[in-house]
Amino acid sequence: MADDRFPGWHGTTILAVRRGGEVVVAGDGQVSLGQTVIKGSARKVRRIGAGGHEIVAGFAGSTADAFTLLERLEKKLEASPGQLARACVEMAKDWRTDKYLRNLEAMLIVTDGADLYVITGAGDVLEPEHDVTAIGSGGNFALAAARGLMETDLTAEQVARKAMSIAAEICVYTNGNLTVETIRK
Repeated sequence: MADDRFPGWHGTTILAVRRGGEVVVAGDGQVSLGQTVIKGSARKVRRIGAGGHEIVAGFAGSTADAFTLLERLEKKLEASPGQLARACVEMAKDWRTDKYLRNLEAMLIVTDGADLYVITGAGDVLEPEHDVTAIGSGGNFALAAARGLMETDLTAEQVARKAMSIAAEICVYTNGNLTVETIRK
């Protein structure tokens, strides 16, 4: 993701694949500034345990902004345990209407193993079609590859890893240093 205040900063690639009773969220480790890789091993996919329920989240954009949003999501999940959709909608409403939050620049993919959502600062809570979604600089490459791979007999993790590998070969802002988290329902 690029920002007018930080020109040339580019974010990451996060991909989520739902198949066979599991959801896999994979994220690359690259953070770039213009033509320079600042870090190749950033960890942008995490498990959060809010309200006694396990959630996997991946983020693209500003790290500090993403962590602020993850903390807000955890609070929403504590207020409505086991209701990921409700927590996501409540957080997206806050994100869109709060003066401080609306300046945050990040996107999230979140799942509890049953539901899968993309949350944006525009107030969107999107449930993906075709059981695949992606965000970040290389998101469209990973999404296209994963959608094609969904026609095969590969597992969710195999689809995610292969699609991220394809994205890393095409997108200069994506590398093959992956963090992969799986959650089952």
